[in-house]
Amino acid sequence: MLASHQDPDSVILLMPADHRIGDVPAFLRAVEAGREAAREGAFVLFGITPTAPATGYGYIHCGDTLADPRLRRVLGFQEKPDQTTAEAYLAMGNYAWNSGIFLLPVRHFLEELVRLAPQVLRVCTEAIDRAVTDLDFLRLDPEAFRRVPDISIDYAVMEQTPHAVVVPTDCAWCDIGAWSDLCELTDKDGDATATLGDVVALDTKGCYIRSDGPLVATIGLEDLIVVATADVVMIAPKNRDQDVKKLVDRLKAMGYDAAVQTPQVHRPWGFYQSLHTGERFQVKRITVTPGQKLSLQQHYHRAEHWIVVNGTALVTRDDEQILLRENESVYLPLGCVHRLENPGRVPLNLIEVQSGAYLGEDDIVRIEDIYARDSKDGFEHLPSRLSVAATNRGGR
Repeated sequence: MLASHQDPDSVILLMPADHRIGDVPAFLRAVEAGREAAREGAFVLFGITPTAPATGYGYIHCGDTLADPRLRRVLGFQEKPDQTTAEAYLAMGNYAWNSGIFLLPVRHFLEELVRLAPQVLRVCTEAIDRAVTDLDFLRLDPEAFRRVPDISIDYAVMEQTPHAVVVPTDCAWCDIGAWSDLCELTDKDGDATATLGDVVALDTKGCYIRSDGPLVATIGLEDLIVVATADVVMIAPKNRDQDVKKLVDRLKAMGYDAAVQTPQVHRPWGFYQSLHTGERFQVKRITVTPGQKLSLQQHYHRAEHWIVVNGTALVTRDDEQILLRENESVYLPLGCVHRLENPGRVPLNLIEVQSGAYLGEDDIVRIEDIYARDSKDGFEHLPSRLSVAATNRGGR
């Protein structure tokens, strides 16, 4: 729809984020093969030539060759098959893995949505018509966005339209839908173990071990996935990596922020990151980009200390303005009206120490905000699952 606003006759290439294309020139040739068909109204899919009887992919049933020999009709779609069925598909030679990549003519695709998925089109239109801009962000209307039906493009359109064609291609594509997929793409040591980050593995075989933070040391492990980030350590057998979704659902149900929010929380002015939390106190890192400033605000349940690590801070505290440089600090008592801004030309980094009876980020009243965020609560109404976490961590 946004592309249609720019050019109603445009063609868009829609691709998943979690995949790898090993042979980019081959993929580009496939796109070129489908471009003219898309301009003429065809919905072009890219079917990956199978190299094994994979049971983790959906399949496209490829029909006769069209006038352009690089294109074939789409006879149907098959869900992820069992091993026997996947072996049969491979033997028949007219089935391809469904890559989830589409080349779509904008005008014709929107017309087909009117016919096949009018409810999807209606609420998406509403979400965009009511969207607001926030610096480089386009924020969809959250109420409309929540009403968008949870349905894939395959079910909503591709399985029902007569306009689908497929370009069979071999571009060394693979879906990266699980940690074991990443393991296959990562260099391994003599024990078939892949390690990334600060890892020491002793007598460890066939594992994928990754650390984005602390040192991870292992002894005598086999066929495990170990992933350590700043806030979570996950350990699972390789053959259970598809159950990560179940684990995330459990974490959400138990109220863990880690299920919906990374430790580093980005904002229009920069980002903040919680470093340590204890009873009645919390320590954070705050980084403000040059020329940006936080909202003018106050808290009812906590006081704050700001210590400048590097850069320059201009602090508003009630009726005074204070210029702070490296190694200087300021105290903000409970209830005072305050603001932090970076008047310099380099990023401002400071340490914030909060203390009080309640440290949630919804303890905030915005008095003035250059980013036009809500003045009464501590979180932005994001049109996504992050809004759940924002009620606990979103403010400023």
